Amino acid sequence: VAKAVGIKGDYLPDVVDATAGLGRDAFVLASVGCRVRMLERNPVVAALLDDGLTRGYADADIGGWLQERLQLIHASSLTALTDITPRPQVVYLDPMFPHRQKSALVKKEMRVFQSLVGPDLDADGLLEPARQLATKRVVVKRPDYAPPLADVATPNAIVTKGHRFDIYAGTPLTE
Repeated sequence: VAKAVGIKGDYLPDVVDATAGLGRDAFVLASVGCRVRMLERNPVVAALLDDGLTRGYADADIGGWLQERLQLIHASSLTALTDITPRPQVVYLDPMFPHRQKSALVKKEMRVFQSLVGPDLDADGLLEPARQLATKRVVVKRPDYAPPLADVATPNAIVTKGHRFDIYAGTPLTE
């Protein structure tokens, strides 16, 4: 995920994780130095994430940098992506993976999560507002079998075992 958002040398982009879930990818990015604003619309998931952040903020070892680098915004990305300021360099999208026709069950933890939040039927609507918000790039995490988000192909992707990070250009700041 660090390579996909463009971390290189001293460059640590400001990131909006528009599909925060339990905050794992956001935590990884924060741990390498990025400032990450997380959006989560599901009230139960947002409460779990908020509780974890509160505990982390109180930790003597990591609390300081967590508070500097991780912020939770309880809102739907479909509406919040048009209101966020300042604009981030990167918007990260990791919508719920589409159901695979022939496959073994996903891990128990993810099955519980999927039953809690339900299907991600509006994920395609996130790509365009994300591209308008990001000043450098939008990164979309997809399973290797899935079509591109909103059926918008990109020649830029980082492929890993089982999934890929599709990379789209953002909208640069105008002077």
